[in-house]
Amino acid sequence: MKHWAIGITNDSNKTRLVRNLLAAQITEFHFLSGLSGALFSTSAVAELIDNEERHDAKTLTKDTPQALRTMSSGEQKKALLNYLLTKNSDFIILDNPFDNLDTSSQIHLSKTLEAIATKTILIQLVSRKDDLLSFIDNFARLEKGEISVHNNPDRLFPSKSNISFTGDIPAALEAIECKQNTLILLHNILVKFADKTVLQNINWRIKKREFWQLIGKNGSGKTTLLSMLTGENPKGYGQELFLFGKKKGSGESIWDIKKNIGYFTPSMTDKFTGYHTIENMLISGLNDSIGLYIKPTEAQLRLAKEWLQLIHMWEIKDVLFHELSLGQKRLIMTTRAMIKHPLLFILDEPTAGLDDASAKLLVALVNKIAKESNTATIFVSHRKEPGLKPDFTYELKTTENGSIGRVLPQIYS
Repeated sequence: MKHWAIGITNDSNKTRLVRNLLAAQITEFHFLSGLSGALFSTSAVAELIDNEERHDAKTLTKDTPQALRTMSSGEQKKALLNYLLTKNSDFIILDNPFDNLDTSSQIHLSKTLEAIATKTILIQLVSRKDDLLSFIDNFARLEKGEISVHNNPDRLFPSKSNISFTGDIPAALEAIECKQNTLILLHNILVKFADKTVLQNINWRIKKREFWQLIGKNGSGKTTLLSMLTGENPKGYGQELFLFGKKKGSGESIWDIKKNIGYFTPSMTDKFTGYHTIENMLISGLNDSIGLYIKPTEAQLRLAKEWLQLIHMWEIKDVLFHELSLGQKRLIMTTRAMIKHPLLFILDEPTAGLDDASAKLLVALVNKIAKESNTATIFVSHRKEPGLKPDFTYELKTTENGSIGRVLPQIYS
């Protein structure tokens, strides 16, 4: 079998590449002509989730009562791959297949793909050097819409960005006050759904200015734990859960809690339909809205300028958000979540889908924010990001009776 890896960046027109590969309209891949192809990607899963919720049309989970959305990323990708294999396709396009997967799931998927490779052509679209499948020995790179073939796999990955963030991070327009040094306290927290225990005996204290990384296997309950921290999970009522000095259920509203939090996860941008400029998107973070619908003040405009200058995007402030590359979008959304200097700054898988250069840039920005602000930061990731420098790591470890939590000794990558 002739397997290929195609190096892509966040500037690549991946949608057109996939379309042309499936239609065998790329000269270098003429051997695909007349063959049937399939796409293995996170976007394919998202489309199936949307179809399931809109039309009650179950494809990957038709033989189970479980909804696709409720599965972990690893379970979703396993279900998708099993489904694609029933189609007996001649080739499968693997769009960054290891995104959102923990280490053990990555190893399992890699072995599965190696077994599949004996009878099915695999074409890996890859953004991160460490993700390159070991058994692939044909290489190409997509750059400026053109495919170039290479003998050396190192040529698939461009040199890393040399941009640095100089100067101090801009100050908040209005400080958010919290008298207590402890922002979040969970004591013996238990979360069950029906007869299934998801989290058990969770103890976690988060103080001002602390920089935490949250890790755990797919399905370990990280999303559930985050929903406890943001006050969205009703399972927090009646437990020893304290958010910004108040016990959960003591009369605070969900908006009282959320005003103290800056939150970003890539899925937030998936369904954006508005045509907002970069500048307006950034200012909207001060109002906790998606897009800006009221005239900004002079102070807000000055603050946006300071942040955009810091991340080297002031010169394109009037560009529409949806026209940005994926890496640029992540920088804007990370900055948007931080612009009000919240008490707690949560980044949920912010580097998923990014190429090496863009991921390095975002990690550098997060490190700077954590070091120079009074905000407590939580960085959630399955991947061990090079250069990330948290003060502490909190791990959810799965057991038969639900996940337990523990603080790990911190070693910088």
